[in-house]
Parts: sequence; C-alpha cells; structure tokens
Amino acid sequence: MAGLRVLAVDDELPALEDLGYLLRADPRVAEVSTARDGAAALRCLDRALAEGRPVDAVFLDIRMPGLDGIVLGRLLSRFVRPPEIVYVTAYEGHAVDAFELKATDYLLKPVRPERLAEAVRRVVAGTGTGPLAVAEPEPVPVELGGVTRFVPATEVHYVEAQGDYARLHTASGSHLVRIPLNTLEERWRDAGFVRVHRSHLVSLHHIEQLRLDSGRCTVRVGGAELPVSRRHTRELRDLLVRRARRSSPHE
Repeated sequence: MAGLRVLAVDDELPALEDLGYLLRADPRVAEVSTARDGAAALRCLDRALAEGRPVDAVFLDIRMPGLDGIVLGRLLSRFVRPPEIVYVTAYEGHAVDAFELKATDYLLKPVRPERLAEAVRRVVAGTGTGPLAVAEPEPVPVELGGVTRFVPATEVHYVEAQGDYARLHTASGSHLVRIPLNTLEERWRDAGFVRVHRSHLVSLHHIEQLRLDSGRCTVRVGGAELPVSRRHTRELRDLLVRRARRSSPHE
C-alpha cells in the first residue's frame, strides 16, 4: 500500500491543525487534506474523485454548522465506494449514531496520539470486513470434587478478584482459582477480555448491556450487573462500538 489519502474535517481551526499534524506524522498516511465544514468536505471529496485519487478515510468532527458530521456521514455512506469514517468529537453521546453508520472508529477529544494510531491501523486493515481472529488462551484448571476440569476462556463470562485468587463466573457456576486477576488480564487480553474495574475482568463476547445513568456506568454480563470505573468507561464503550460494527457487514 502506497499510503492513505485522508480528509480531516473540523470547524475549529486549532483542533483541525492538531489533527492534521498528528495524521501527517503517521508513516501510513501519504496525504492529508482538510476542510472546515461539511460542504467544503464534499467539494474536496468530489475533486479527489474527479482526479482519480479518491480519499480512503474521513476523520470527521460531529458538531459543525451546516452539515454536521452525522448528516455528512450518511451522505458518504451512499457513495459507490464510501471512504472509511472515523469520528473525532468532544461528545460521547453520538456513539450509537456512529455505530449505525458503520463508522470505523470513534475518538474523543483531546485525541491521544496512540489512540489515533489505532484508528489509522483500523482504516489500513479495512475494519468492518469481518471479525478479527483472536488467540485462544490455555484453559484454566479447576478442582471440582477431587476432579480437575479445564475451563476454557470462552465459557467464562467475567472474573472477580478475591485477593490472590480469582473467581471465574460461567453459565454453569463459579470456580475459585489461585491466579491473580492481573495475570488473567494479561493472558486473556487477546481473547476479548477487558478490565472494567479493579475487581472485575469481563468478556466482551458475553456483555449483554452497558448502562450510563447519572454519571454511573454499569455493565450486565452473565446476568450480573457490574460497576465500571470512570477510568475504564471510555475504553469499554469504544471497544463495544467497534466490536458491534465488525459484526455488521457493509451494506
């Protein structure tokens, strides 16, 4: 791949300049164009198409005068070959809209360089074309009435810290194992497990509901409602949006 051609759109000039700077610093990005509003963005995209150099991805603010980012995203989705859309916004409340538009990623301002790098990686990989493969970790041995059974990670809904031990919660019951939660977090990260609280590790595959109520975040998994600490809320929401998008094929 020669490099990505991307368009950054934001009505606030300092934010646009910062985003453009970060994108140009990424070696996977070959060309960065900018626009201050939705109408200018459409003109830029039309010009790129006419020149035979279509834009690969649009990094798009949401709250803008005229055509806002959601309306513009709907227009882009109707292109014969729509560019990947990465929303870059200061507001958390549009994640559902982004999911419905099959956005590649959803970043919150101020944008962290490592987070933007991850979004670029997803654009390069063509995120959304299919589920990503995950490593299958070694099953965990548990003692049941003098018999050792090996519990695979796929059966575990969530894990609860209990001192130097961890309790594995599955559909058939729970099992106490002498493995610290931090160790399981490291082993099972690539299998879809994420830390949501100092005491809980959950499987993304088994999450049933994420709730935000008066600033308090909880997640329902395996029939239990678990607290999500403030420092983990944004990461969990982003992971769920991206996972949901990957499970929905492009129209």
